[in-house]
Amino acid sequence: MENKMRKRLIFLAQAAIIAALYAAVTILFAPISYLQVQVRVSEALTVLPAFTPAAIPGLFIGCVIANIFGGVGMLDIIFGSLATLAAAFLSYKMPKKYLVPLPPVILNGIIVGATLSYEYNLPLLETMLWVAVGEAAACYILGYILLVRLDKYKDRIFK
Repeated sequence: MENKMRKRLIFLAQAAIIAALYAAVTILFAPISYLQVQVRVSEALTVLPAFTPAAIPGLFIGCVIANIFGGVGMLDIIFGSLATLAAAFLSYKMPKKYLVPLPPVILNGIIVGATLSYEYNLPLLETMLWVAVGEAAACYILGYILLVRLDKYKDRIFK
């Protein structure tokens, strides 16, 4: 029973730390974290589901908090955060490391792009493309570097 409780506490602690990091980094880099052309630096953390399932709720909660502070609107809080939740789950299921950053790029490009297009009356396809390009920069440059570095220490960090 103690082992089960310990695992549960580790899961909750990891999820909480990931949520706090995601929200803090997004808010810290607010000028480039919101709107049509965005590179949300915190999206680099979307590679963490490759190491721990605790990243799935952690990224979702962090995104909810960040989107509340972002001021884009209720649609972004709901749909942007659900896009992150779905992308985190799909990243967790990716069979190859190089595919881990792909779900956030695709889902956020489509869902967040559509949400921002609606909220700000922007061209739909252009907005989706800009969001996907920013996601790709955050996930495949910063996130992939993080993925490779953490992979070396995963046994020490993610028990």
